Amino acid sequence: MKIIHHPSAVPHAHVATIGNFDGMHRGHQALIQRTKELASQHHCAAMVILFEPQPREYFSPDTAPPRVMQLRDKLHFLQQAGIDTVVCLSFSHCCQLSAETFCDVILKQALQVHTLVIGEDFRFGKGRTGDAALLQTHGLAVENIPPVLAGDLRISSTAVRITLAQADFSLAERLLGHAWQFRGRVAHGQQLGRTLGYPTLNIRLGQPHVPVTGIFAVRVSIGDKTVWGAASLGPRPVVDDARGLLEVHCLDFNETLYGQHVTVTILQKLRDIMDFDSHTALIEQMQQDILQVRALIP
Repeated sequence: MKIIHHPSAVPHAHVATIGNFDGMHRGHQALIQRTKELASQHHCAAMVILFEPQPREYFSPDTAPPRVMQLRDKLHFLQQAGIDTVVCLSFSHCCQLSAETFCDVILKQALQVHTLVIGEDFRFGKGRTGDAALLQTHGLAVENIPPVLAGDLRISSTAVRITLAQADFSLAERLLGHAWQFRGRVAHGQQLGRTLGYPTLNIRLGQPHVPVTGIFAVRVSIGDKTVWGAASLGPRPVVDDARGLLEVHCLDFNETLYGQHVTVTILQKLRDIMDFDSHTALIEQMQQDILQVRALIP
């Protein structure tokens, strides 16, 4: 899969879909699947166009909703889905372009898009004045994909975010079409867990906020191994950057994994993050957390 950050003239025509794709939920999957089908019919490449930062993060960084999925997880998902090209556009630049300029200069000239697959509420360009009619007026073929429903619920990133905030991971998986996961490289931490007798895998996130914080039962995929664990998910102000942190204590596993990539699947919330008066109180609570995880293991 080819990843493009600075659009310039690409050598081949594309069928493309465009959006934030936060979560890669079943609605996004419908767009991606149709893009691949049309690309196959036209004997050309399938392209997904993303924006970084996401629009609400650009316009209202202090109140933007937390992401369901990190960029690195999006790219992994798209590669697994068989997308040929991903274009990651700077939203700070694109939002200054008129809809006509974005269509003609970015989509048609630079990215060689001839067919665009979109959701019914897709808007683009400065002031969000661009829509399907404008795309067609400027010579692009357009295919609108209707919303995907789960019962009576329209699947959207907002719906997924609300479901995660309620810690309803079963419903979240129905909306997403996959488990809620984080991928990342194991980083060095402050060694507090190891000092207390509960070493952790530390994965720095690409975002300061997540839809739900707390202590969770998780499964960790390490190469061809899968182990259970108890994880803390949420912001860590004392860490040396502003991003969030996922800390996982793996049960019955003590290998050193610094620098290796792991996948953490969130299964069930155990409790909220708490403050403790002493290390003894913290250790006692961690022991209870681990017993809860063990009770979930089939």
